Amino acid sequence: MSWLTKWSFKNKAAMSLVVVMALVAGVFSYLMLPMEFLPEADNPSVTVTTIGPGYDAKSMETGVTAPIEQAVSFIKGKTDMYSASGDGYSQVDIMFDSKTDMKQAAADVEKAVNAVSLPDQVSKPYVVQLNTSMIPISWVTMVFDEGLSDAAKQELEAKVMEEMQQIEGAGHIQLSGKTQPSVTVTADPAKLAELGVPFQALMGVLQGRDLSAAIGERTISGVTGNVKVVSDISDASTLAKLPVAPGISLDQVAKVAVTNEQESVTRIDGQNALLITVSKGLNANAVAVGKDVEETASRLTEELDGVQVKVLMSTADQVVHSVNSMLREVLLGALFATIVILLFMRNFRATIVTIVSIPLSLGITLYLLHLSGVTLNIITLGGVAVAVGRLVDDSIVVIENIYRRLQKEAFLISLVTEATREVATAITSSTLTTVAVFLPMGLLRGSLQSFLLPFALTVSYSLLASLLVALTVVPLLSAVFLKNTTLKEHEPSRRFTAFLSWNLNRKWLPLTVASLLFIGSIAGYMMLPKGALDTSNAESLLVKLEYPAETPKEKVAAEGARLEAFLVNQPEREWLAMSLGNSEESAKMGSVGSSTLVTYQLSVRKGADADKLIERIMGQAGEYPGAELTASAMSMMSGGSSSEVYIDVTGGTEEARSEAAARISDKLQSIEGVLKVKTNQEQKKSVYTFEVDPVKAQAADIALQLQGMLNRMPIGTLQTGTAKMDVFLEPVVNPKTENELSKLTVMTGVGPAPLHSVAKLVRSEEPSTYFHKNGETYIRVTAAADPDKLSIVGAAITKAADEVELPAGVTLLSGGASAEQASDFAQLGMTALVSIMIVYLIMVVTFRTLRAPLAILFSLPLAAIGAVLGLIISGVTPDFTAAFGALMLIGVVVTNAIVLIDRVKQNEETMSIREALLEAAGTRMRPILMTAIATICAMLPLVFGTSESGSIVSQSLAIVVIGGLAVATVLTLVVVPVIYELMYFRKSAKQRREERSEHMAAA
Repeated sequence: MSWLTKWSFKNKAAMSLVVVMALVAGVFSYLMLPMEFLPEADNPSVTVTTIGPGYDAKSMETGVTAPIEQAVSFIKGKTDMYSASGDGYSQVDIMFDSKTDMKQAAADVEKAVNAVSLPDQVSKPYVVQLNTSMIPISWVTMVFDEGLSDAAKQELEAKVMEEMQQIEGAGHIQLSGKTQPSVTVTADPAKLAELGVPFQALMGVLQGRDLSAAIGERTISGVTGNVKVVSDISDASTLAKLPVAPGISLDQVAKVAVTNEQESVTRIDGQNALLITVSKGLNANAVAVGKDVEETASRLTEELDGVQVKVLMSTADQVVHSVNSMLREVLLGALFATIVILLFMRNFRATIVTIVSIPLSLGITLYLLHLSGVTLNIITLGGVAVAVGRLVDDSIVVIENIYRRLQKEAFLISLVTEATREVATAITSSTLTTVAVFLPMGLLRGSLQSFLLPFALTVSYSLLASLLVALTVVPLLSAVFLKNTTLKEHEPSRRFTAFLSWNLNRKWLPLTVASLLFIGSIAGYMMLPKGALDTSNAESLLVKLEYPAETPKEKVAAEGARLEAFLVNQPEREWLAMSLGNSEESAKMGSVGSSTLVTYQLSVRKGADADKLIERIMGQAGEYPGAELTASAMSMMSGGSSSEVYIDVTGGTEEARSEAAARISDKLQSIEGVLKVKTNQEQKKSVYTFEVDPVKAQAADIALQLQGMLNRMPIGTLQTGTAKMDVFLEPVVNPKTENELSKLTVMTGVGPAPLHSVAKLVRSEEPSTYFHKNGETYIRVTAAADPDKLSIVGAAITKAADEVELPAGVTLLSGGASAEQASDFAQLGMTALVSIMIVYLIMVVTFRTLRAPLAILFSLPLAAIGAVLGLIISGVTPDFTAAFGALMLIGVVVTNAIVLIDRVKQNEETMSIREALLEAAGTRMRPILMTAIATICAMLPLVFGTSESGSIVSQSLAIVVIGGLAVATVLTLVVVPVIYELMYFRKSAKQRREERSEHMAAA
């Protein structure tokens, strides 16, 4: 690589221009890079949601879920399929392998689902494929002034939605809490009986009345024209005059009225409100979209009378906070690295030359990220924060070698180039090995690759840029800044050289100590609990109040309002959003659930103690008998929970599965660290089944009559101007007891008759939710585990489940957070093995031998000692990010050993192996310590900083890297020389014998 240095000296003007261009390109790229919270990543699943008002869970399972499951069962790339069927809803989640193109998968699923024939009154299935770009940017509330007419509200609502949709970069915009005008038809049973009008006649009142049909083309009066038939019902008064029987209009037997109803309830701080959720479009700048939403909301509040438009929460603010926080840690890291260099060099000019590599490398990195289409997010900025200490490593080695040569030799340009050439191989090899650690991340699949690849690219770009700067800019600046500088001579540490010589003579001692420390660290790591991603930085809480499915909706709404009043009065609350019920808009985003579940999102004031608030909320559980109250911290990355372990019970009969699930639940209750155990079959509700006698009546006819009498039924639509209103036939009876239900009067072939005369009423207890896995019913036992002990609790749960004696035909499958964690750790483990092989290959190419690189690889176990020691001392639970830090150590730690062994190889041309080791250790000790301490100090802000909760770049990663690098650096200077001499034991021993013989002969 010395040709680069020579080229830079021959083209100084061009190099000056390149430096300026790199800085300008970096600033330009920073301003142009789209800013978002997370890199774009597809969720490897497609969700199909369907709403069926009035349908019970079993009907949704057989009539909706099962046909959809059958339609998508052969979709390419499908691995698993889970479904949940409840009262009025169905949700099917199709999981895909990591190689699948998720956009194509979603299209295939939608095509298959659209061909399914579903029962009447069931909505069209919504197919959703989630992506991190769909994370909402802003939540905007609309609050109307009191006394405003419905028409005025609709007009204002339409205006606000139109303005939001016109925002550049805005993607999906969802409106919740909307009131939908509709027409209700409420029959009078007495008048129906008096006038002899069958109830079924009301169901077909609109049939054929509202029509626009083309008849064809005819020649009339010598001119060709089209013939059409049009009938338009545009208001409720016209509907009321429609005939339901000869001489009898609808208004004679029923009441017709226009009403406003909500599909779902949305309340903000205890008040009814409309909530607009704005997501950004693909490749849009999240911060820019968020700012435009805020400006639009403020403008609309000023321009429109009767409505207050306010941004409730903007994740754009969190993005800016996270980016600024990470940038601050990058700058602090650069400052600490600069101080370390100044203390070691004790020369201001040499320090300036060295730290030039930081802004130049960052500028080149930002430009390359811009070219690669990578966004500026907490993952890429985390890569910069991790790499910033390493950015000066190559420059330190170069400037230190030039500095050391100038202490003893006169200044010459040739001296600068020669000093750079001496270390060029070492820094090139060490940089390439560090970059090689991240190359296998491109082999990962799915969302893990989507998150790790931008990080890997950022670090790789940074390090390659720093190598380029070290070989070109640093020698040039050294020739300028150090030309007339008086440098204080630095001698290698004689004490350390003597200490190393003592260890080389007693190799068993350092190797034994290192081996014992390594074994102890492995044992310590195995005993440490592995936690989930840290979510302690709670900015909001997710609170749920869920009643059994048989609970009347009026009671759920009333109790939900009571808990809402309690939450609104909490001093830690910044704002509170409450939601209840399913809606078409939520179904479009793949979110459906129980109608007896009330959900609250509570934003916590900055600096408030979220744990105390959670404890206070959970203290209210006794106030809501029969309901389940939960409260947990939320984060943008982890949602409401990230530490649930589940066991799926499949196969066998329904009774066998239930028995097995009960045994497992009892077994898990006693495990320490298990907070709560539940199954998906605990909630059941009464189901009343009429078994119709086929001789006495037609089942289809009885079912149609009962649907109309007991349920609200859609019977058509009215077109009023630009709006469309649904027409509903309201239920005519409301039986309170089984006796009243069985005595309902229905029409049969022989006339009116009580229902019990043609059908038998059977009452049963059935689950309120049905779960399928790959089309087969299963029971899921879910255990909420202590997040800090996730690995230990997960292993204990799996062990306990294996000990349960299972009924014939029943099988178990464990999964959840601990299984996902184990999978992620396994993928990183494979990545680490591949990385080590690539690192070894690069070193073999560099040193042209197999043995020297093996000696260097012995620095890796030394890093494990420090990594585990750092976790134990800090008390931080190792999680996925800690494992990722261990992966990084592979590239970082071998750098020091490469710099050391490269000097040894150069010395061996004129010295014996022992002399070469002692001279190299003494000479390279200072640059090794400088680079290690600079890297450690640069990462200190990550230990004490406030990086976004759940990020890949976290406190545990920094602790692992700092601890591993610190211990490995100290031990590398002793253990690697010992291992290296063992690799060449015979040759070294022979050289020492010859030296002793020569010494004795000379004496």
